[in-house]
Amino acid sequence: MASLKDLRNRISSVKSTQKITSAMKMVAAAKLRRAQEQAEAARPYAERMGRMLGSVASSVMAGQGPKLLVGSGSDQVHLVVVATADRGLCGGFNSSIVREAKRLIDELKGQGKDVKVLCVGRKGRDQLRRTHGSLIVETIEDVSRPYPTFAKADGIAEKIRGMFEAGEFDVCTLLYARFKSAISQIVTRQQLIPFAAGELAEDEQEAEEASPQGAVYDYEPNEEQILTDLLPRNLSVQVYRAILENNASEHGARMTAMDNATRNAGEMINKLTLQYNRTRQAAITTELIEIISAKEAM
Repeated sequence: MASLKDLRNRISSVKSTQKITSAMKMVAAAKLRRAQEQAEAARPYAERMGRMLGSVASSVMAGQGPKLLVGSGSDQVHLVVVATADRGLCGGFNSSIVREAKRLIDELKGQGKDVKVLCVGRKGRDQLRRTHGSLIVETIEDVSRPYPTFAKADGIAEKIRGMFEAGEFDVCTLLYARFKSAISQIVTRQQLIPFAAGELAEDEQEAEEASPQGAVYDYEPNEEQILTDLLPRNLSVQVYRAILENNASEHGARMTAMDNATRNAGEMINKLTLQYNRTRQAAITTELIEIISAKEAM
């Protein structure tokens, strides 16, 4: 049985931990609001841009157009961009993304494909290098410090474009966590290269259904010139959106995890306090019995 001193030290230690987790929860909650607003503000532009490019791309003959649209003509080498956080203590946020990345890598390897991994965030690298370390080609860190910017996202997109133009891969897939709420983040796969129109949001589906069927559009300049100019920009926009979604998801997951940790610390303090009081009462009772027994023996 633990001594009274050991119990006092443990209670003091848990109280200190509770103060830290409570402070981290408040900091994450303060950062979450701004991060959520940024992520939600970026969605309409990114989704509409993808929809517009998909519409333009559909009017181009198969096999024609910029390389970012038609690809390299092969799908043998895949680049998997795994976007995670640089820090932990955010529940299963990082693990869920890495788990999906491992699933995708195993699927591609099962199909006989060659896989390369570009990690955006230290935690993704730390977890993947245990099992897929030989596949990691580079790690980009501190993307969200002090806060995400389009310049950082554009730098990542430029890195991806450079690798594609150098013939280092044929297909690029981005993995990130889309923010839904503080307790729910959805791990998302998005093909970046070659360009693939993603699923439409509910409001965009309604707009698509309401649009005239069979409408004919004239483009100035022509479709290929539009795609040549906008596809690189769209790549940067989609990477920026993923970083913003990840940033909001990270703060939401950390706030929830720290709230749970604070509650668990409180429950542990109550149990330890009860155990301390019982042990103290037992010690007092034992001393009284010894004093009474000694008195009677005299």
